[in-house]
Amino acid sequence: MSEVAEQSGLFDRALRRVTSLWRDMAERVSGAEEDSIEAQMRACLNGRGGEVSARNRAAKLAQAYLALNAEGRRSFLRTLAAFDSDPAAVRVATERLADAADAEAQAAAKAELRRVLEPPRLRLLMQINTIPDGVKFLVDLHAEMLRASAEGDKRIQALATDLKTLLASWFDVGFLELRRIDWSSPASLLEKLVQYEAVHRIRTWRDLKNRLDSDRRCYAFFHPRMPDEPLIFVEVALVKGLSDSVQRLLDEKAPVLDPREADTAIFYSINNCQRGLDGISFGNFLIKRVVELLGQELPNVKAFATLSPIPGFCRWLQERLSDPAAKLLTDEEGAALRAAAPPPLGAGAEGGTAVVAAETPAETLSRILKRRGWTREERVARALEPVLTRLCAGYLLNEAGRNGRRARDPVAHFHLSNGARVERINWRGDVSEKGLRESAGLMVNYLYDPAKIEDHHEEYVGEGRRPAAASIRRLARGWN
Repeated sequence: MSEVAEQSGLFDRALRRVTSLWRDMAERVSGAEEDSIEAQMRACLNGRGGEVSARNRAAKLAQAYLALNAEGRRSFLRTLAAFDSDPAAVRVATERLADAADAEAQAAAKAELRRVLEPPRLRLLMQINTIPDGVKFLVDLHAEMLRASAEGDKRIQALATDLKTLLASWFDVGFLELRRIDWSSPASLLEKLVQYEAVHRIRTWRDLKNRLDSDRRCYAFFHPRMPDEPLIFVEVALVKGLSDSVQRLLDEKAPVLDPREADTAIFYSINNCQRGLDGISFGNFLIKRVVELLGQELPNVKAFATLSPIPGFCRWLQERLSDPAAKLLTDEEGAALRAAAPPPLGAGAEGGTAVVAAETPAETLSRILKRRGWTREERVARALEPVLTRLCAGYLLNEAGRNGRRARDPVAHFHLSNGARVERINWRGDVSEKGLRESAGLMVNYLYDPAKIEDHHEEYVGEGRRPAAASIRRLARGWN
Protein backbone atom coordinates (compact mmCIF):
# COMPACT_ATOMS: atom_id res chain seq x y z
CA MET A 1 0.00 0.00 0.00
CA SER A 2 1.38 3.44 -0.89
CA GLU A 3 2.12 5.96 1.87
CA VAL A 4 -0.56 8.34 0.57
CA ALA A 5 -3.19 5.61 0.46
CA GLU A 6 -2.21 4.38 3.92
CA GLN A 7 -2.40 7.86 5.46
CA SER A 8 -5.73 8.52 3.73
CA GLY A 9 -7.06 5.26 5.12
CA LEU A 10 -5.98 6.18 8.65
CA PHE A 11 -7.64 9.57 8.19
CA ASP A 12 -10.99 8.13 7.16
CA ARG A 13 -10.99 5.38 9.82
CA ALA A 14 -10.13 7.84 12.58
CA LEU A 15 -13.06 10.11 11.70
CA ARG A 16 -15.66 7.49 10.82
CA ARG A 17 -16.91 7.31 14.38
CA VAL A 18 -17.87 11.00 14.49
CA THR A 19 -19.51 11.29 11.08
CA SER A 20 -22.90 10.30 12.47
CA LEU A 21 -22.62 13.06 15.08
CA TRP A 22 -21.59 15.54 12.39
CA ARG A 23 -24.52 14.36 10.27
CA ASP A 24 -26.91 15.11 13.12
CA MET A 25 -25.40 18.57 13.54
CA ALA A 26 -25.46 19.22 9.77
CA GLU A 27 -29.15 18.32 9.53
CA ARG A 28 -29.96 21.23 11.85
CA VAL A 29 -28.62 23.69 9.27
CA SER A 30 -31.40 25.52 7.42
CA GLY A 31 -32.32 23.69 4.21
CA ALA A 32 -32.69 27.02 2.42
CA GLU A 33 -28.93 27.48 2.29
CA GLU A 34 -27.11 26.47 -0.89
CA ASP A 35 -25.25 23.18 -0.86
CA SER A 36 -22.20 24.02 -3.02
CA ILE A 37 -18.89 23.91 -1.15
CA GLU A 38 -18.21 27.60 -1.77
CA ALA A 39 -21.71 28.53 -0.59
CA GLN A 40 -21.25 26.50 2.59
CA MET A 41 -17.95 28.24 3.27
CA ARG A 42 -19.57 31.66 2.77
CA ALA A 43 -22.39 30.66 5.11
CA CYS A 44 -19.84 29.75 7.78
CA LEU A 45 -18.11 33.11 7.37
CA ASN A 46 -21.34 35.13 7.34
CA GLY A 47 -21.98 33.94 10.87
CA ARG A 48 -25.79 34.14 10.93
CA GLY A 49 -27.22 32.89 14.19
CA GLY A 50 -25.30 32.04 17.35
CA GLU A 51 -22.42 29.73 18.22
CA VAL A 52 -24.56 26.60 17.87
CA SER A 53 -25.49 27.52 14.30
CA ALA A 54 -21.81 28.21 13.49
CA ARG A 55 -20.77 24.78 14.79
CA ASN A 56 -23.54 23.08 12.84
CA ARG A 57 -22.44 24.77 9.61
CA ALA A 58 -18.82 23.80 10.29
CA ALA A 59 -19.89 20.20 10.88
CA LYS A 60 -21.82 20.20 7.61
CA LEU A 61 -18.74 21.48 5.78
CA ALA A 62 -16.51 18.80 7.36
CA GLN A 63 -19.11 16.17 6.50
CA ALA A 64 -19.11 17.37 2.89
CA TYR A 65 -15.32 17.11 2.70
CA LEU A 66 -15.32 13.50 3.88
CA ALA A 67 -17.83 12.56 1.19
CA LEU A 68 -15.52 13.77 -1.61
CA ASN A 69 -13.09 11.67 -3.64
CA ALA A 70 -9.39 12.59 -3.93
CA GLU A 71 -9.87 15.15 -6.70
CA GLY A 72 -12.90 16.60 -4.94
CA ARG A 73 -10.86 17.10 -1.79
CA ARG A 74 -8.16 18.95 -3.72
CA SER A 75 -10.87 21.16 -5.22
CA PHE A 76 -12.19 21.76 -1.68
CA LEU A 77 -8.74 22.96 -0.58
CA ARG A 78 -8.37 25.26 -3.58
CA THR A 79 -11.79 26.77 -2.86
CA LEU A 80 -10.85 27.28 0.80
CA ALA A 81 -7.52 28.84 -0.21
CA ALA A 82 -9.38 31.40 -2.34
CA PHE A 83 -10.83 33.01 0.83
CA ASP A 84 -7.73 35.15 1.15
CA SER A 85 -7.04 38.73 2.27
CA ASP A 86 -8.68 41.49 0.22
CA PRO A 87 -5.86 43.03 -1.90
CA ALA A 88 -7.64 46.39 -2.14
CA ALA A 89 -8.09 46.62 1.64
CA VAL A 90 -4.44 45.65 2.19
CA ARG A 91 -3.30 48.31 -0.27
CA VAL A 92 -5.36 51.04 1.46
CA ALA A 93 -4.10 50.00 4.90
CA THR A 94 -0.50 49.99 3.66
CA GLU A 95 -0.88 53.49 2.24
CA ARG A 96 -2.36 54.73 5.54
CA LEU A 97 0.63 53.33 7.41
CA ALA A 98 3.03 55.02 5.00
CA ASP A 99 1.19 58.34 5.46
CA ALA A 100 0.94 58.11 9.27
CA ALA A 101 2.51 61.26 10.71
CA ASP A 102 3.12 60.31 14.34
CA ALA A 103 3.52 57.27 16.63
CA GLU A 104 -0.17 57.21 17.58
CA ALA A 105 -1.30 57.24 13.95
CA GLN A 106 1.29 54.57 13.07
CA ALA A 107 0.05 52.29 15.85
CA ALA A 108 -3.55 52.58 14.63
CA ALA A 109 -2.49 52.01 11.01
CA LYS A 110 -0.47 48.93 11.95
CA ALA A 111 -3.42 47.48 13.85
CA GLU A 112 -5.65 48.03 10.83
CA LEU A 113 -3.08 46.47 8.49
CA ARG A 114 -2.83 43.38 10.70
CA ARG A 115 -6.63 43.10 10.70
CA VAL A 116 -7.02 43.22 6.93
CA LEU A 117 -4.06 40.92 6.33
CA GLU A 118 -5.76 38.10 8.25
CA PRO A 119 -7.46 35.92 5.61
CA PRO A 120 -11.11 34.93 6.18
CA ARG A 121 -10.13 31.25 5.78
CA LEU A 122 -8.47 31.43 9.23
CA ARG A 123 -11.84 32.19 10.84
CA LEU A 124 -13.36 29.26 8.99
CA LEU A 125 -10.62 26.90 10.19
CA MET A 126 -11.14 28.09 13.76
CA GLN A 127 -14.87 27.36 13.45
CA ILE A 128 -14.08 23.78 12.44
CA ASN A 129 -11.86 23.58 15.52
CA THR A 130 -14.96 23.94 17.71
CA ILE A 131 -16.80 20.81 16.50
CA PRO A 132 -16.28 17.33 18.02
CA ASP A 133 -12.95 15.92 16.81
CA GLY A 134 -12.46 19.11 14.85
CA VAL A 135 -8.80 19.30 15.91
CA LYS A 136 -8.09 15.82 14.53
CA PHE A 137 -9.93 16.76 11.33
CA LEU A 138 -7.71 19.83 10.91
CA VAL A 139 -4.52 17.90 11.62
CA ASP A 140 -5.35 15.42 8.88
CA LEU A 141 -6.57 18.21 6.60
CA HIS A 142 -3.10 19.78 7.01
CA ALA A 143 -1.52 16.47 5.97
CA GLU A 144 -3.56 16.62 2.77
CA MET A 145 -2.44 20.21 2.24
CA LEU A 146 1.21 19.21 2.65
CA ARG A 147 0.84 16.54 -0.03
CA ALA A 148 -0.72 19.08 -2.40
CA SER A 149 1.99 21.60 -1.55
CA ALA A 150 4.68 19.06 -2.41
CA GLU A 151 3.14 18.85 -5.87
CA GLY A 152 3.66 22.59 -6.34
CA ASP A 153 0.21 24.08 -5.71
CA LYS A 154 1.15 27.58 -4.44
CA ARG A 155 -2.37 28.48 -3.31
CA ILE A 156 -2.60 25.43 -1.09
CA GLN A 157 0.94 26.07 0.15
CA ALA A 158 -0.21 29.44 1.50
CA LEU A 159 -3.26 27.79 3.08
CA ALA A 160 -1.04 25.14 4.68
CA THR A 161 1.16 27.86 6.18
CA ASP A 162 -1.89 29.51 7.74
CA LEU A 163 -3.09 26.26 9.26
CA LYS A 164 0.39 25.33 10.50
CA THR A 165 0.50 28.62 12.42
CA LEU A 166 -2.76 27.71 14.15
CA LEU A 167 -1.65 24.15 14.88
CA ALA A 168 1.69 25.31 16.31
CA SER A 169 -0.16 27.46 18.87
CA TRP A 170 -2.74 24.76 19.69
CA PHE A 171 -0.06 22.08 20.07
CA ASP A 172 2.37 23.99 22.23
CA VAL A 173 4.22 21.44 24.36
CA GLY A 174 2.80 23.06 27.50
CA PHE A 175 -0.65 21.76 26.52
CA LEU A 176 0.48 18.17 25.93
CA GLU A 177 0.11 15.21 28.27
CA LEU A 178 2.83 12.56 28.60
CA ARG A 179 1.40 9.06 29.14
CA ARG A 180 2.94 5.63 29.42
CA ILE A 181 1.48 2.96 27.13
CA ASP A 182 1.62 -0.64 28.34
CA TRP A 183 -0.04 -3.97 27.62
CA SER A 184 -3.07 -2.98 29.72
CA SER A 185 -3.75 0.10 27.54
CA PRO A 186 -6.91 0.03 25.39
CA ALA A 187 -6.69 -2.28 22.38
CA SER A 188 -7.55 0.60 20.05
CA LEU A 189 -4.46 2.47 21.26
CA LEU A 190 -2.24 -0.61 20.89
CA GLU A 191 -3.49 -1.01 17.32
CA LYS A 192 -2.39 2.55 16.63
CA LEU A 193 1.13 1.77 17.89
CA VAL A 194 1.29 -1.00 15.31
CA GLN A 195 -0.01 1.31 12.56
CA TYR A 196 2.31 4.21 13.38
CA GLU A 197 5.54 2.28 14.06
CA ALA A 198 7.77 3.16 11.09
CA VAL A 199 11.32 2.57 12.38
CA HIS A 200 11.12 -1.12 13.33
CA ARG A 201 7.88 -2.65 12.10
CA ILE A 202 5.75 -4.48 14.67
CA ARG A 203 4.97 -7.80 13.01
CA THR A 204 2.81 -9.67 15.52
CA TRP A 205 0.93 -9.16 18.76
CA ARG A 206 3.65 -11.18 20.45
CA ASP A 207 6.21 -8.72 19.09
CA LEU A 208 4.15 -5.84 20.48
CA LYS A 209 3.79 -7.52 23.88
CA ASN A 210 7.56 -8.04 24.00
CA ARG A 211 8.07 -4.30 23.44
CA LEU A 212 5.74 -3.51 26.34
CA ASP A 213 7.15 -6.05 28.83
CA SER A 214 8.42 -5.11 32.31
CA ASP A 215 11.92 -4.29 31.01
CA ARG A 216 10.50 -2.03 28.32
CA ARG A 217 8.80 1.35 28.35
CA CYS A 218 6.70 3.24 25.80
CA TYR A 219 5.73 6.87 26.29
CA ALA A 220 3.62 9.15 24.11
CA PHE A 221 2.46 12.75 23.98
CA PHE A 222 -1.31 13.35 23.72
CA HIS A 223 -3.34 16.51 23.19
CA PRO A 224 -6.45 17.08 25.36
CA ARG A 225 -8.60 17.48 22.21
CA MET A 226 -7.19 14.24 20.74
CA PRO A 227 -7.06 12.00 23.84
CA ASP A 228 -7.07 8.73 21.89
CA GLU A 229 -4.50 9.74 19.26
CA PRO A 230 -0.77 9.67 20.10
CA LEU A 231 1.16 12.57 18.58
CA ILE A 232 4.60 11.00 18.97
CA PHE A 233 5.85 8.00 20.93
CA VAL A 234 9.21 6.59 21.97
CA GLU A 235 10.07 2.97 22.75
CA VAL A 236 12.68 2.29 25.42
CA ALA A 237 14.57 -0.85 26.44
CA LEU A 238 16.05 -1.21 29.93
CA VAL A 239 19.36 -3.06 29.57
CA LYS A 240 22.90 -3.47 30.91
CA GLY A 241 25.38 -1.40 28.90
CA LEU A 242 24.95 0.11 25.46
CA SER A 243 23.01 -2.04 23.00
CA ASP A 244 24.73 -2.70 19.68
CA SER A 245 22.15 -4.76 17.73
CA VAL A 246 18.47 -4.05 17.24
CA GLN A 247 17.84 -7.68 16.31
CA ARG A 248 19.14 -8.81 19.71
CA LEU A 249 17.31 -5.97 21.44
CA LEU A 250 13.97 -7.06 19.95
CA ASP A 251 14.54 -10.80 20.28
CA GLU A 252 11.28 -12.18 21.66
CA LYS A 253 13.12 -15.21 23.10
CA ALA A 254 15.60 -13.17 25.12
CA PRO A 255 15.13 -13.37 28.91
CA VAL A 256 13.30 -10.49 30.57
CA LEU A 257 15.61 -8.33 32.68
CA ASP A 258 14.57 -7.12 36.13
CA PRO A 259 14.35 -3.32 35.64
CA ARG A 260 16.13 -2.88 38.98
CA GLU A 261 19.20 -4.54 37.46
CA ALA A 262 19.32 -2.30 34.40
CA ASP A 263 21.86 0.51 34.24
CA THR A 264 21.04 1.88 30.76
CA ALA A 265 17.89 3.07 28.97
CA ILE A 266 18.04 2.62 25.19
CA PHE A 267 15.70 4.74 23.04
CA TYR A 268 15.41 2.53 19.98
CA SER A 269 12.37 3.89 18.12
CA ILE A 270 10.81 7.36 17.92
CA ASN A 271 7.75 7.82 15.71
CA ASN A 272 5.77 10.90 14.71
CA CYS A 273 2.17 9.73 14.35
CA GLN A 274 0.39 12.70 12.79
CA ARG A 275 1.63 13.72 9.35
CA GLY A 276 -0.39 16.89 9.64
CA LEU A 277 1.93 18.04 12.45
CA ASP A 278 5.10 17.74 10.38
CA GLY A 279 7.34 20.70 11.12
CA ILE A 280 6.00 21.09 14.67
CA SER A 281 8.65 19.55 16.92
CA PHE A 282 7.82 17.42 19.96
CA GLY A 283 10.67 14.89 19.90
CA ASN A 284 13.20 16.95 21.83
CA PHE A 285 10.72 17.61 24.65
CA LEU A 286 9.62 13.97 24.67
CA ILE A 287 13.12 12.56 25.12
CA LYS A 288 14.03 15.04 27.86
CA ARG A 289 10.79 14.33 29.75
CA VAL A 290 11.30 10.57 29.50
CA VAL A 291 14.90 10.88 30.72
CA GLU A 292 13.58 12.77 33.76
CA LEU A 293 10.82 10.22 34.42
CA LEU A 294 13.10 7.20 34.13
CA GLY A 295 15.68 8.84 36.36
CA GLN A 296 13.02 9.27 39.04
CA GLU A 297 11.50 5.79 38.62
CA LEU A 298 14.75 3.84 38.25
CA PRO A 299 17.66 5.55 40.06
CA ASN A 300 19.87 2.60 39.09
CA VAL A 301 19.66 3.69 35.43
CA LYS A 302 22.57 6.07 34.90
CA ALA A 303 23.02 6.08 31.11
CA PHE A 304 20.50 7.21 28.49
CA ALA A 305 21.26 6.50 24.86
CA THR A 306 19.69 5.62 21.54
CA LEU A 307 20.20 2.78 19.10
CA SER A 308 19.57 4.71 15.92
CA PRO A 309 19.58 4.08 12.16
CA ILE A 310 21.61 6.16 9.70
CA PRO A 311 19.05 6.43 6.90
CA GLY A 312 21.10 8.69 4.63
CA PHE A 313 24.43 6.89 4.83
CA CYS A 314 24.20 4.49 1.88
CA ARG A 315 22.66 7.10 -0.39
CA TRP A 316 25.50 9.52 0.40
CA LEU A 317 28.12 6.76 0.07
CA GLN A 318 26.93 5.71 -3.38
CA GLU A 319 27.01 9.35 -4.50
CA ARG A 320 30.61 9.67 -3.39
CA LEU A 321 31.67 6.30 -4.82
CA SER A 322 30.32 7.31 -8.23
CA ASP A 323 32.41 10.50 -8.22
CA PRO A 324 35.79 9.79 -9.89
CA ALA A 325 37.37 12.77 -8.11
CA ALA A 326 36.45 11.53 -4.63
CA LYS A 327 39.13 9.49 -2.87
CA LEU A 328 37.31 7.86 0.00
CA LEU A 329 39.56 4.85 0.61
CA THR A 330 43.23 4.63 1.54
CA ASP A 331 45.59 2.42 -0.47
CA GLU A 332 45.68 -0.05 2.42
CA GLU A 333 41.88 -0.24 2.56
CA GLY A 334 41.66 -0.71 -1.20
CA ALA A 335 44.18 -3.57 -1.10
CA ALA A 336 42.32 -5.28 1.76
CA LEU A 337 39.01 -5.04 -0.11
CA ARG A 338 40.48 -6.45 -3.33
CA ALA A 339 41.98 -9.36 -1.41
CA ALA A 340 38.65 -10.17 0.27
CA ALA A 341 36.28 -9.41 -2.60
CA PRO A 342 34.59 -12.41 -4.23
CA PRO A 343 34.66 -12.49 -8.06
CA PRO A 344 31.75 -10.84 -9.89
CA LEU A 345 28.71 -13.06 -10.35
CA GLY A 346 28.95 -15.08 -13.56
CA ALA A 347 32.71 -14.61 -13.93
CA GLY A 348 35.03 -17.59 -13.80
CA ALA A 349 37.84 -17.77 -11.27
CA GLU A 350 40.55 -16.52 -13.63
CA GLY A 351 38.34 -13.88 -15.28
CA GLY A 352 36.94 -12.78 -11.92
CA THR A 353 40.44 -12.26 -10.52
CA ALA A 354 41.30 -10.09 -13.51
CA VAL A 355 38.14 -8.00 -13.08
CA VAL A 356 38.84 -7.42 -9.37
CA ALA A 357 42.44 -6.45 -10.11
CA ALA A 358 41.30 -3.89 -12.68
CA GLU A 359 38.72 -2.27 -10.39
CA THR A 360 39.31 0.90 -8.46
CA PRO A 361 38.84 0.57 -4.68
CA ALA A 362 35.59 2.54 -4.98
CA GLU A 363 34.27 0.16 -7.64
CA THR A 364 35.16 -2.84 -5.50
CA LEU A 365 33.41 -1.40 -2.45
CA SER A 366 30.32 -0.46 -4.47
CA ARG A 367 30.10 -3.94 -5.99
CA ILE A 368 30.43 -5.67 -2.61
CA LEU A 369 27.66 -3.59 -1.05
CA LYS A 370 25.30 -4.50 -3.89
CA ARG A 371 25.96 -8.20 -3.30
CA ARG A 372 23.23 -9.98 -1.34
CA GLY A 373 24.39 -11.71 1.80
CA TRP A 374 27.74 -9.96 2.13
CA THR A 375 27.25 -9.65 5.91
CA ARG A 376 27.43 -13.46 6.19
CA GLU A 377 30.76 -13.69 4.33
CA GLU A 378 33.18 -13.31 7.24
CA ARG A 379 36.26 -12.57 5.14
CA VAL A 380 34.43 -9.77 3.32
CA ALA A 381 32.87 -8.48 6.54
CA ARG A 382 36.26 -8.27 8.30
CA ALA A 383 37.64 -6.18 5.44
CA LEU A 384 34.58 -3.95 5.29
CA GLU A 385 34.13 -3.20 9.01
CA PRO A 386 37.00 -0.71 9.47
CA VAL A 387 36.26 0.92 6.11
CA LEU A 388 32.54 1.47 6.60
CA THR A 389 32.91 2.45 10.25
CA ARG A 390 35.48 5.11 9.36
CA LEU A 391 33.41 6.43 6.46
CA CYS A 392 30.31 6.54 8.65
CA ALA A 393 32.13 8.53 11.35
CA GLY A 394 33.20 11.07 8.72
CA TYR A 395 29.67 11.21 7.33
CA LEU A 396 28.14 11.89 10.75
CA LEU A 397 30.67 14.47 11.92
CA ASN A 398 31.67 16.27 8.73
CA GLU A 399 29.01 16.00 6.03
CA ALA A 400 26.61 18.94 6.06
CA GLY A 401 23.15 19.53 4.69
CA ARG A 402 22.13 22.34 2.39
CA ASN A 403 22.63 25.10 4.93
CA GLY A 404 26.23 24.07 5.53
CA ARG A 405 25.90 23.69 9.33
CA ARG A 406 23.43 20.98 10.25
CA ALA A 407 24.36 17.30 9.92
CA ARG A 408 23.34 15.83 6.59
CA ASP A 409 21.83 12.73 8.19
CA PRO A 410 18.32 13.60 9.47
CA VAL A 411 18.48 11.30 12.51
CA ALA A 412 21.89 12.68 13.47
CA HIS A 413 20.54 16.23 13.18
CA PHE A 414 17.53 15.34 15.34
CA HIS A 415 19.59 13.92 18.21
CA LEU A 416 22.45 16.43 18.04
CA SER A 417 19.99 19.33 18.10
CA ASN A 418 18.35 17.72 21.14
CA GLY A 419 21.64 17.73 23.08
CA ALA A 420 23.02 14.23 22.47
CA ARG A 421 26.52 13.29 21.37
CA VAL A 422 27.67 10.62 18.92
CA GLU A 423 28.92 7.87 21.23
CA ARG A 424 29.51 4.69 19.22
CA ILE A 425 29.03 3.20 15.75
CA ASN A 426 27.83 -0.39 15.82
CA TRP A 427 28.91 -2.85 13.13
CA ARG A 428 26.04 -5.08 11.93
CA GLY A 429 23.69 -3.24 14.27
CA ASP A 430 20.72 -3.77 11.93
CA VAL A 431 21.03 -6.60 9.41
CA SER A 432 17.44 -6.35 8.21
CA GLU A 433 16.86 -5.65 4.51
CA LYS A 434 16.03 -2.02 5.32
CA GLY A 435 19.04 -1.64 7.60
CA LEU A 436 21.43 -2.96 4.96
CA ARG A 437 19.85 -0.88 2.19
CA GLU A 438 19.92 2.42 4.07
CA SER A 439 22.75 2.14 6.60
CA ALA A 440 24.95 -0.77 5.38
CA GLY A 441 23.87 -2.52 8.58
CA LEU A 442 25.40 0.15 10.85
CA MET A 443 23.63 1.78 13.80
CA VAL A 444 24.65 4.58 16.14
CA ASN A 445 24.41 5.13 19.88
CA TYR A 446 23.65 8.78 20.62
CA LEU A 447 24.30 9.44 24.32
CA TYR A 448 22.08 11.76 26.35
CA ASP A 449 24.02 12.91 29.41
CA PRO A 450 21.51 14.82 31.59
CA ALA A 451 24.31 17.03 32.93
CA LYS A 452 25.49 18.01 29.44
CA ILE A 453 22.35 18.06 27.29
CA GLU A 454 22.12 21.86 27.28
CA ASP A 455 25.85 22.30 26.61
CA HIS A 456 25.76 19.86 23.69
CA HIS A 457 22.66 21.53 22.31
CA GLU A 458 24.42 24.92 22.34
CA GLU A 459 27.56 23.45 20.76
CA TYR A 460 25.59 22.09 17.83
CA VAL A 461 22.86 24.68 17.33
CA GLY A 462 24.80 27.76 18.36
CA GLU A 463 28.35 26.97 17.26
CA GLY A 464 27.85 24.33 14.56
CA ARG A 465 30.03 21.78 16.38
CA ARG A 466 28.99 18.13 16.59
CA PRO A 467 29.66 16.60 20.02
CA ALA A 468 31.17 13.11 19.79
CA ALA A 469 33.17 10.61 21.80
CA ALA A 470 36.97 10.71 21.34
CA SER A 471 36.92 7.37 19.51
CA ILE A 472 34.48 8.72 16.91
CA ARG A 473 36.56 11.87 16.46
CA ARG A 474 39.68 9.77 15.84
CA LEU A 475 37.83 7.77 13.18
CA ALA A 476 36.69 10.94 11.42
CA ARG A 477 40.10 12.65 11.57
CA GLY A 478 41.76 13.35 8.25
CA TRP A 479 38.45 13.28 6.41
CA ASN A 480 38.66 14.14 2.70
